[in-house]
Amino acid sequence: MARCQKAKGKIVRRLGINIFGNPKYDKLLDTKPHGPGEHGTGRSKSSEYKLQLLEKQKLRLSYGMSEKQFKNVFKKAKSKSGVTGEVMLELLERRLDNAIYRAGFASTRSQARQMVTHGHFKLNGGKASIPSMLVSLDDIITVKDKQGSKDLVITSIETSKKEEVLWLETNKEDLSAKVVRYPTPEEAAPPAEIQLIIEFYSK
Repeated sequence: MARCQKAKGKIVRRLGINIFGNPKYDKLLDTKPHGPGEHGTGRSKSSEYKLQLLEKQKLRLSYGMSEKQFKNVFKKAKSKSGVTGEVMLELLERRLDNAIYRAGFASTRSQARQMVTHGHFKLNGGKASIPSMLVSLDDIITVKDKQGSKDLVITSIETSKKEEVLWLETNKEDLSAKVVRYPTPEEAAPPAEIQLIIEFYSK
């Protein structure tokens, strides 16, 4: 666990932004604002390609996705009508693990992924153990009817104190969240320049 946290700390310092949502990385950036290595030499002046790559890494890692998963989201977004960048952000936000994170049922996306994988949630009353599942309009996410699952979510709600997103109707009494509309790019508030990511994959 300590090794994993150290690795994440290096990623945060290299990217210059807390992409994992854990407050301890904000403190890390305050104390060590430069990139890993002597005098933060990792942040030298970059070429256009490197800038695009950096933005891609920021967004991909913030959602905790593999390169293959992330590229597939881009391809899916490109195949749909609408502005590719905006569609891509909507698809990323509609991931089940992200929706759980946005609802405040998990403190971080990483925790949300683990909780989904371990079967703590249901989607429309059925099994939901795949973090990359996309939620749709009127879908309802509920916590599994087990005290251990409920305790985990209640603890997250009490500690994370997230602002509620308007595309989810969250009920903290019965621990459920309903998709009332799809998220907008502004609500996604990506930690990266989406246009640079589209340019990276469009070459």
